[in-house]
Amino acid sequence: MKVLVSISRIFVGVLFIISGLIKLNDPLGFSYKLQEYFSQDVLNIPFLEPYALMISVLVVVFEVVLGVFLLIGYKPKFTVWSLLLMIVFFTFLTFYSAYFDKVKDCGCFGDALKLTPWESFTKDILLLFFILILFFGVKHIKPLFSKLTTTVVALLSFIFSLWFGYHVLMHLPAKDFRAYKIGANIKEGMTVPEDAPKPVVEYSWKFTVNGEEKVITTDGAYPSVEGDFVSVDTKVIKEGYEPPIYDFSIESEDEDFTDKFLSEQNLIVVVSYSLESIERDGALKLKALQDVARKNNYKIIGLTASGEESKQRINEAYEIDFDWYLCDEKALKTVVRSNPGIIELDEGTVKQKVHWNDIDDLKLPKVERKSEPVKAPELIAYFIDGQPSTEEEVESLDKNKIDSVNVIKNSIALKELSDQHNTSYTGIIDVVLKSGKNN
Repeated sequence: MKVLVSISRIFVGVLFIISGLIKLNDPLGFSYKLQEYFSQDVLNIPFLEPYALMISVLVVVFEVVLGVFLLIGYKPKFTVWSLLLMIVFFTFLTFYSAYFDKVKDCGCFGDALKLTPWESFTKDILLLFFILILFFGVKHIKPLFSKLTTTVVALLSFIFSLWFGYHVLMHLPAKDFRAYKIGANIKEGMTVPEDAPKPVVEYSWKFTVNGEEKVITTDGAYPSVEGDFVSVDTKVIKEGYEPPIYDFSIESEDEDFTDKFLSEQNLIVVVSYSLESIERDGALKLKALQDVARKNNYKIIGLTASGEESKQRINEAYEIDFDWYLCDEKALKTVVRSNPGIIELDEGTVKQKVHWNDIDDLKLPKVERKSEPVKAPELIAYFIDGQPSTEEEVESLDKNKIDSVNVIKNSIALKELSDQHNTSYTGIIDVVLKSGKNN
């Protein structure tokens, strides 16, 4: 029994510390996951959503501390009882998510390791088995050090966990496991390889044959059945490849600018998933950032999920005038754990990323910006019955007297006319009158 307890003690302690530290590295991310659990579609306890961040920090700090307590043998009964209650709760949570297909990823290891709901449940069952060994063999858990040293180590682990959680909230995660980390290319992260696995979908076709309902299952092909079609249901048997980035976009109300801005060099993007809840101290720094960025030839835009009224209000309140574009709120929360947060993109590659507390740490040396290509203005030559005219004369004609309007863009004709007049016409409009006369 002693050997089993020792193995379980090391396994459970190390796993709790690793899992806790990964989540403590990104408590905001874990709070978003808790909000998902608290929502009406899952546990239906939405009144807890405003407290998700506080609960997130407390849970992950407790998780790390319990792992340390177990390894050093501090207060064994309290530690084992706490571990047991925690794992029973999380086992219920992961089973509920898996069985009812509510939450696709439990967030047990943050963004470092994605587990399916059933994988998360299996992991919790395994942990429950080892914690039960500790529960029944708690008398074999002895302190590794003297009472004073054990107490000091326990206290230091608690202080360190609180400090680390506060530090990453005031800055950014110490280790970024997301698809928008520095060095990642967003455009590449959105790409689906040609040889990527496709989803396997099962189709259940329902027909009425001779007065009886009959269900035929295929992989998508319409079955040959002598009967009346009733309905079809689909079920995903195996998920296909999903790119790391699938919900990112840069849009206006009526146009998609994603490709344009992901091809832009020296682009500063101010990210605020909600302008209504933007941190005031962070917003106050945007005017200075805007001025420095433009002075050093960087283009600056904003990304938000908020509406037009909020964009105008923020620009007026904080004396900024860069354009705000639209993006999915969940995607923006993933891009940067700060509201506002700042990233620098160079042809879609993330070069810098900072919390608003660290805007002053952005390195924005002066760069040479390529001048944007200027579209040449159209130069149209106007004729009435073959005689040179002007746009004003053509527009003043009585429509009832016009027989036809010929638009000529033939390159040879344009070149001949341009050479005659020493200019560069882009088109010819020749109006033919019914009478054949300009009257």
